[in-house]
Amino acid sequence: MRDRDLQRSLPFGSGRGGLRRGAGRKRAPGRRPGVPHRRRPDHVSRYPAHVTLRASIRCLRSARIFPEARRAIGAASGAEFRVVHFSVQNDHVHLIVEAADREALSHGVWGLAIRLTRAVNHVLQRRGSSWDDRYHARPLHTPREVRSALVYVLQNFRKHQHRTAGIDPCSSASSFDGFRDWKVSACDAERVVAARTWLLRVGWRRHGLIARAERPAA
Repeated sequence: MRDRDLQRSLPFGSGRGGLRRGAGRKRAPGRRPGVPHRRRPDHVSRYPAHVTLRASIRCLRSARIFPEARRAIGAASGAEFRVVHFSVQNDHVHLIVEAADREALSHGVWGLAIRLTRAVNHVLQRRGSSWDDRYHARPLHTPREVRSALVYVLQNFRKHQHRTAGIDPCSSASSFDGFRDWKVSACDAERVVAARTWLLRVGWRRHGLIARAERPAA
């Protein structure tokens, strides 16, 4: 009895267990900090969002995988969640999406993540998840924010491949009608879902069309 009573009398915060600085699994060297596990804010349908998915593999732009990834992205849009623009990099995917509310955004992104995982695993004959973190979503409230996000997503390959010209073939850039020096063909126009929000259809254009040589801000 005495030993049991003594164990119960240990004061809280005695240094054994509980929340403390440095506790938990350590992040691998060179790995980016993860997205905090906080409740996501409410999403308002009139605002598009810039979504980023980070992968645990580094071959999403390969000739074998990208066509499957492209089909998965194309099949992800529905009545309450729409992928309007995208770019696929080697180890991450950028999206500009529209969603009816927070639940539609969450379900839509994770549904797309599952589709992409199945596509990648089918090609590579592997199992398990392809994503190493929670997705990051940033609402776009103003025309200037939307324009900056369009440049960042459609021109993201210029951050990683400095000696490049033209448009990114692993993105929806070929179907984007907002380049000042590029005309969309009829076949390319059907590759993405048309925007419904005013900000993505009209609003961002108040700050000027985008040049193909334009680079994302640092």
